[in-house]
Amino acid sequence: MVEILGASASAELPSIREFTATEIADALLVQRTAFLRDESPSLALRRNRIDRLTALVFENAGAFTEALNADFGSRPSHTTAFLDVLGPLGDFLYTRRNLGKWMKPRTVMGFARPLGLRTTVHAQPLGVVGVIAPWNAPINLAVMPTIAALAAGNRVLIKAPEATPRTSELFASLVRRYFSPDELVVITGGPAAGAAFCGMDFDHLFFTGSTRIAKHVQRSAADNLVPVTFELGGKNPVVVGRDAAIATAASRIARARLINGGQVCLCPDYVFVPADRCDEFVTAVERQFRVSFPTISGNPDYCSIIDDKNFQRVVDLVEDARAKGATVIETTPPGEQLPSAAERKIAPTILTGVTPEMAVMAEEVFGPVLSVLPYDNLDEVIDYINARPSPLAAYWMGKDSDDFRRYCARTRSGGVTRNDMVLHCAIDGAPFGGVGDSGMGAYHGKDGFDTFTHYRTITESRLRGALAALSVPPIPKAATVGMDWVVATQAKRLRKRIDRYR
Repeated sequence: MVEILGASASAELPSIREFTATEIADALLVQRTAFLRDESPSLALRRNRIDRLTALVFENAGAFTEALNADFGSRPSHTTAFLDVLGPLGDFLYTRRNLGKWMKPRTVMGFARPLGLRTTVHAQPLGVVGVIAPWNAPINLAVMPTIAALAAGNRVLIKAPEATPRTSELFASLVRRYFSPDELVVITGGPAAGAAFCGMDFDHLFFTGSTRIAKHVQRSAADNLVPVTFELGGKNPVVVGRDAAIATAASRIARARLINGGQVCLCPDYVFVPADRCDEFVTAVERQFRVSFPTISGNPDYCSIIDDKNFQRVVDLVEDARAKGATVIETTPPGEQLPSAAERKIAPTILTGVTPEMAVMAEEVFGPVLSVLPYDNLDEVIDYINARPSPLAAYWMGKDSDDFRRYCARTRSGGVTRNDMVLHCAIDGAPFGGVGDSGMGAYHGKDGFDTFTHYRTITESRLRGALAALSVPPIPKAATVGMDWVVATQAKRLRKRIDRYR
């Protein structure tokens, strides 16, 4: 049983095993040796590995809930169930169901077949994959990419986050029970272990975290030419359309802002509202905040900020905005003193009158703070968003209108959800990933399988001659005449197409 610490508990954190660079390299060598020794894993073995990983999560859901509650100081059980236990389930089921189809070799036809060439494309595992998980959903965001990597036939090393030491140690110990070291290993430790992990000669490295840290990860991976996939974050905008139901939009946005205490990379960060409806929207958001949390201090359903450093960072963002002229609406319940450093809890907060020079408008908040901006026309909204780094998510509240379509067409983000939050991340078979500063590459479903797969082309020739005979003398006269004819014919066709386009 994992000890549960209250929100104000001052008990010291448990010691966490600090893997050395040598130990990480040894674990990698064990897996690479096994990968090179064994044949590509069968469909049955891949499904078995996915089943074991998913069983690890579901059979130990209670222990993970307790560990995460202790690591955060206060993390609701329903948050852990929603994010970390049930979160990977849809992708697990979809991947397991379709894996056999994805693994099959694909025959490529084209003009080559009548010439006597046969080509097949084979889905082959890369080898050993490294997965770096973040602290905000440490089980979900370790398991999801690992399911994809195992489905593709790889071995996996996971670097667990140091900010959630109880959860990381629990996860590492459970993996040792469910998997052999040549299949899956969890690496624990602090910054030194993390830096060593990023410098290993993986066949692919998957990182979930901040854009700032991702730049360091990519530099380390580049030393070994390790390909990377990044799922990052960003300031996710919401636009409330002129045809939106304000009360409904405000309720959905407010509740989404508070998922995991606002510590989710897909949470809405700031909202554009028609200028003549801003007051109505702010009132509705404040009402929803107070309905959801009539009490905060001592309330186990209100998530704490993960640690003192991040607590102070969010408080400082609010105070910086206040000092620079923003209106700050803190929905502190009567009789409570918030923010509370002892509990690391900050009341849901609305900021209006924000300006670009405020730090809160440049930095991803990762806390229960929502900024509201008025707008008069959609072009100014689009220009504002496009002048900043591309976010992981963009949201729209309102009908499937011309404005909504223009918003999608003219802005850039990892994904878009209309009339709800986060949904584009949860659809079976749909890729999930960022663009620009919010990420690189994608996963979930077939896209996850593709990320961790090498598609190897194998061509067999039944030609009497060899292709090299067309480029190295002596070259048959008929061959040179034929090539000249193809070049001239294609040039004429292309010119006609270009001229028609004009």
